[in-house]
Amino acid sequence: MIEQDVKTKLKPIGNRILAKRLDPEEKIKGGIILPDTAKKKQETAQVIAVGTGKKDKKGALIPFSVKPGDKILMDKYSGQEVTIDGDEFVILRADDIIAIVE
Repeated sequence: MIEQDVKTKLKPIGNRILAKRLDPEEKIKGGIILPDTAKKKQETAQVIAVGTGKKDKKGALIPFSVKPGDKILMDKYSGQEVTIDGDEFVILRADDIIAIVE
């Protein structure tokens, strides 16, 4: 399982989240297949791992609103892209998450 291998190799710290972008749709509504060069960067991702959390002014940890396995919508150009064993991931701050996709 790729996600388990990545969790052991890369653990986000603090208020950071490790996520894997989900593959964009190959077709548009009219049935036209898009080439890779025409596809836009996908803003949806699956959470792989979460960091230790952010602390408030009193030092208490603020819990994450997401957990591993959640599908999220994130800011378009947020995070740092990393490649691990040929797979691409993004490390982003919890604040860059816009919504949880149900």
